Amino acid sequence: MLLDKKVLKQEEIAIFRLRSLYQKYGYSQYKMSKFEEYDLYVRNKDFLVSDSIITFNDTSGKLLALKPDVTLSIIKNSQDTPDSVQRVYYNESVYRITRGSHSFKEIVQAGLECIGDIDIYNMCEVILLAARSLEAISPDYVLDISHMGFVSGLLNKYEISDEAKARIVSCIGEKNIHDIKDICKKYAIPQELCEKLSTLILAYGDMGGVLEKLSEISIDTEMQQALEEIRSICSVLKAEGIDGRINIDFSIVNDMNYYNGIVFKGYIEGIPASVLSGGRYDKLMHKMGKNGGAIGFAVYLDSLERLAKSDKKYDVDTVILYDDSADPSAMIKAIKMLTDNGTSVMAEKKVPEKIKFRQLLKFNDRGFEILENND
Repeated sequence: MLLDKKVLKQEEIAIFRLRSLYQKYGYSQYKMSKFEEYDLYVRNKDFLVSDSIITFNDTSGKLLALKPDVTLSIIKNSQDTPDSVQRVYYNESVYRITRGSHSFKEIVQAGLECIGDIDIYNMCEVILLAARSLEAISPDYVLDISHMGFVSGLLNKYEISDEAKARIVSCIGEKNIHDIKDICKKYAIPQELCEKLSTLILAYGDMGGVLEKLSEISIDTEMQQALEEIRSICSVLKAEGIDGRINIDFSIVNDMNYYNGIVFKGYIEGIPASVLSGGRYDKLMHKMGKNGGAIGFAVYLDSLERLAKSDKKYDVDTVILYDDSADPSAMIKAIKMLTDNGTSVMAEKKVPEKIKFRQLLKFNDRGFEILENND
């Protein structure tokens, strides 16, 4: 399908491409109401990006929330079906306070969830689709991969308080070796673990070199299993010819109360923050009374506004100036010749402020006179 980039916004083009991609792999669309019972979110507020939620009472007095998240609703409505998986994708708006802001914003997301009897193929499929999702937006992308099982396996091997674990995980996310060393001293954590944590933080880059470093600090079955999962996924991505776009980065960490396996974030050139985030969240499934596993991701389509602004050199191709003596019929006919050739046109009586244009024309009884050309 051909998409007109002059007519559609960046996020609208992305939605068409992502929907087509997910349907090809057997994912069906999930639609949800704008409203959900507040209790669903308050019971899982630690999972949410922001715990600020817009609430109101419906006519029966029930407390409802304007949805701040899609994944929780999908899990709530999923079915426990042994030996099978449910594949759903979505294109929904969520409502929450964004990073660096003190006001609520409507945020457009697309994404998918794979729920049920999750195996290594399902994990490979979802992460491949995450990479293909980034590729559908821009050829200049990077997908960073980590594994919560490797981190938890390392920390669980030693007797460490929950407070110390939480602080260590936070430092891993910040790549903060200095504070890691201070925490190890404060909580009398063995030097051996401190050194392994430092190695983990510094382990960043292409798959081959990083996996070799991680093998050297792997000390138990959980960590080894995590490594094998990463190797299997990386092998699939390499076979698909996209290994050059993949990095291992253990600063990608999420809440260990919800995530238990592979986690990942995606970035594209021109946008400083991640535009895709996902991972395996079996613990959240179990917390919500479900027996299966789950893995999925979200693409933050509102972030693409920045990309569109950086890519867009002109607001309109041509500005046409006219006065009261101009014949409307002749103008319509002349402008149609331009628009039929794919040129965007703005007709004004004076040059508009803060509008970037390629060409400035003046309309008169002889046709168009070129006043300015910025090519």
